[in-house]
Amino acid sequence: MKYNFDEIVDRRGTRCVKWDECPSSDVIPLWVADMDFKAAPAIQEAVRKRAEHGVFGYAVVTEDYYEAIISWFYRRHQWTIQREEILYTTGVVPATAVALQALTMPGEKVLMLSPDYNCFFSSIRNSGCEVLETFLVLRDGRWQVDWDDFEAKCADEKTTVFLLCNPHNPTGRVWTKEELSRMNELCLKYGVKVVSDEIHCELIMPGHKFQPFAAVSEACRQNSVILNSSSKSFNIAGLQIANIICAQPEWRRRLDRVININEVCDVNPFGPVALMAAYNESEDWIDELNQYVWGNYQALCQFAESHLSEWKVGPMEGTYLPWINISALGLSSQAYADQLLSKAKVWVNPGTMYGPESGEGYIRLNIACPRSVLMEALNRIKDAK
Repeated sequence: MKYNFDEIVDRRGTRCVKWDECPSSDVIPLWVADMDFKAAPAIQEAVRKRAEHGVFGYAVVTEDYYEAIISWFYRRHQWTIQREEILYTTGVVPATAVALQALTMPGEKVLMLSPDYNCFFSSIRNSGCEVLETFLVLRDGRWQVDWDDFEAKCADEKTTVFLLCNPHNPTGRVWTKEELSRMNELCLKYGVKVVSDEIHCELIMPGHKFQPFAAVSEACRQNSVILNSSSKSFNIAGLQIANIICAQPEWRRRLDRVININEVCDVNPFGPVALMAAYNESEDWIDELNQYVWGNYQALCQFAESHLSEWKVGPMEGTYLPWINISALGLSSQAYADQLLSKAKVWVNPGTMYGPESGEGYIRLNIACPRSVLMEALNRIKDAK
């Protein structure tokens, strides 16, 4: 490999959420979704060059920023984005709040596929809306939509938005073109708008292909608001840059208004230059990263099969966040996560973070770390049994 993902980077003492929030210095954190790898060299150089200027005043987003986004998604995903469709903001979670506030009224229902990204629950409630879950089902070794229930939930007269995670966190599903098209057909049937969080879109494992929701069809493009960022895939979340992409002029006007009402319209000087370096110069880095993460996933599966027989590691088509069934242990997700933290000194996420009912009996692991760190954590878990 050209890039060294085995390199150990000590993140302690850098005001790092993942490591510096650990209760003790001997804990290995496999929880919050950021990576322990250095950003791509082109990103490091772009940020370094900008820092050397020495003045960090208010930043303007220039045309080459939009060109980088348009070129990347057309080149990599065959998605044609128009310049006027792009609204920038500080992050995908703020963008989620913006979309919900722009497209819903308090008291309405927002549909989601459960288990689902934990911030969706709070974003929906903070917008004054009601969470409406349809549970994914594990069928033929793959997490799938219960279409009858999905349609019934769309048919609820109070349901106005479907909040989609594509690829899906925490199950790791990469939705197919056919699945996305069916989702939209049912949403259109009942007048439900689609908001698609596509932050993990570049973290795709071998044998799978990411399909942007808005590129499925013109009907999908016209019935959707897309949220994306280079942050998750290129490990630059701290630089606070994201985009909302919307083809509907009236929705876009409302989105822009909410962005300004909530004062999430100003980005820092490093976010845009990092995004441009990611999209213009770092495609080979993301390809190698995915190969390395896939190797970590294979190592995890092999280790679990040999030493952690109670674990059922779920299929991971995308992201770097395996979803693991631990129900055979006879412990609640929270109790098991607490046990791993106290006895093995390994910090994982209890599945109930992603749905109190649908996530029970599961844990989520972050395997975006050097393989030696992952194996040390797994050995600690084995030895603490």
